[in-house]
Amino acid sequence: MSTDPSVLDQIVKAYDVRGTTPDEMNDEVAFALGVAFADFVKVPTILVARDMRTTGESLAASFAEGANSRGVDVVDLGLASTDLVYFAAGSLDAPGAMFTASHNPAQYNGIKFCLSGARPVGIDTGLAQIRDAAKAVLSGNGPGPAATKGSVSQRDMLDEFADHVVSFIDVSALKPMKIVADTANGMGGLIVPVVFERLPMIELEVMYPELDGTFPNHPADPIQPANQRDLQARVISGGFDVGLAFDGDADRVFVVDEQGRGLSGSTTTAVLAAAVLRANPGATILHNLICSKSVSEVIRENGGVPVRTKVGHSNIKQVMAETGAVFGGEHSAHYYFLDNFRADSGIIATMFMLQEISRAGMPLSEFRKPFERYEASGEINTSVSDAQAVMQAVSKTFDGRPQDWIDGLTVDCGDWWFNLRPSNTEPLLRLNLEASTRNDCDDHVAEVLALVTSL
Repeated sequence: MSTDPSVLDQIVKAYDVRGTTPDEMNDEVAFALGVAFADFVKVPTILVARDMRTTGESLAASFAEGANSRGVDVVDLGLASTDLVYFAAGSLDAPGAMFTASHNPAQYNGIKFCLSGARPVGIDTGLAQIRDAAKAVLSGNGPGPAATKGSVSQRDMLDEFADHVVSFIDVSALKPMKIVADTANGMGGLIVPVVFERLPMIELEVMYPELDGTFPNHPADPIQPANQRDLQARVISGGFDVGLAFDGDADRVFVVDEQGRGLSGSTTTAVLAAAVLRANPGATILHNLICSKSVSEVIRENGGVPVRTKVGHSNIKQVMAETGAVFGGEHSAHYYFLDNFRADSGIIATMFMLQEISRAGMPLSEFRKPFERYEASGEINTSVSDAQAVMQAVSKTFDGRPQDWIDGLTVDCGDWWFNLRPSNTEPLLRLNLEASTRNDCDDHVAEVLALVTSL
């Protein structure tokens, strides 16, 4: 093989594999990862699926060939969303590999792995071993072929997944609504219409539904405000009650109210937490530590037990298993459900939002208000030469304030708080800050950034 094995050191991240094609992510790398994953999971059958990226079909086929070479059978789920793959891994009790680069630009592709039961695979729970085994394959030192080659079969689970999604709510309790979904030429274009066929009271319009991995309309990255502008304008011009913005592999969703104003991931987490606690009184609810303080307040007010976690799906799913939590949410619009094998799903979150809006009997612009109590900075990145040294120095400056190091440095200053986290892949510090008013938030951001840049 001609690909330098060291490329795997660049493309294997904390939670997944992601790189540019074909220089980093190519058929040779996919084959090697197929061999490595098959040997790691040590089961007779694995699931493989892909999003709409132009390189996905070839990469998935090469991965399957690698797994087959080790005697492992592959069930090809075809085109799918990432949360469909999690559902398949849970309901079929088989490991899965989803070829996607999520919200990244068109030249990227990658893999999200999960184990049987949709259990996560992160750098500390298998990805490092898979990386090293794939490097051995690329260097010509991998295992030889098994005595019996595995097979590839096809299975379509879209209808089963859609039935699973709508099972989370009482469809008959939904009020008539007009919904517009911007699927950004991503996998939502496949998933969303099939789910909404099961909601007779809902009128749906889909923007950019064509599956097109070149993303001709705008990037499939709805956390960036610019990528919600088309949806926000359409909500207003079409008189829609709710707008939905899905990312490329459709495992995340951002919500827009009837006035064209987006809800933060924290607000949606708080709404969903209250909904889940009605059905699960006293339950534990997780939120990552850069969610708004309002999330933990809403959880307590509704009789739940809030637990702060590190950022990232592997962390949340692990803590869900340890604590028995029924739900978890992240600022980045990942929402995790115990009854979805602890996996995240944008479309299941959507069902809960429609249920809550129907139950409230008021426009989303009104319904959202009690869940939004503070002003947030958003994530601000600063280049630093030594992230750990900067965080230690900032910690000393705020020595008299309550602090923790769950994920980077979090400092509670009473009526405002902030978190500084180093990037996993770049020499950056990420600042998230929240305060009672917009002016206070802006002033404290300036204060912390001045300190960070002076060190």
